[in-house]
Amino acid sequence: MSSHRPFGLPTAVAATVLLLAATGCSSSDAGASVAVPRPPAAEAALCQDLAKELPDTVAGLERSDPEPGSELTAGWGDGAIVLRCGVPRPEKMSDPNAQAVEANGVNWMLERPEGGGPRFTSVYRKTYVEVQMDERYTHDATPLADLAAPVARTVPCGLDPECV
Repeated sequence: MSSHRPFGLPTAVAATVLLLAATGCSSSDAGASVAVPRPPAAEAALCQDLAKELPDTVAGLERSDPEPGSELTAGWGDGAIVLRCGVPRPEKMSDPNAQAVEANGVNWMLERPEGGGPRFTSVYRKTYVEVQMDERYTHDATPLADLAAPVARTVPCGLDPECV
């Protein structure tokens, strides 16, 4: 697999971990609340399939879905890790300098929002899956490994021939 993607994304998790800026660790807010995406029906169906495959634990954290309850969202560790399926294509994906990681065959674009932990969005798939992590994961993208297999099984690749 190439180390550079069409929009300039390297795929090594280790490279991303080294590139992440240092920030302090803090615990997440209990009872997380997130906006539920509103994808087209075909994408929502993929997200419903993904919801059935998601693990009970991610990075050792127990499942604790955010409010409002939806098949398009999931969470672990009272908001430490929050998944949203069917999100719009992030504007940053058009940036040729955007960074990415590869975790167990799934490529993810990395964003570092102000005042929070990393946000990853799947690329090259028929719908976008976003994973927001709190600050304790600023230097640790390994929770994506727990989510990669369900994403790969339920959200097919788009037109990219390198997607598996």
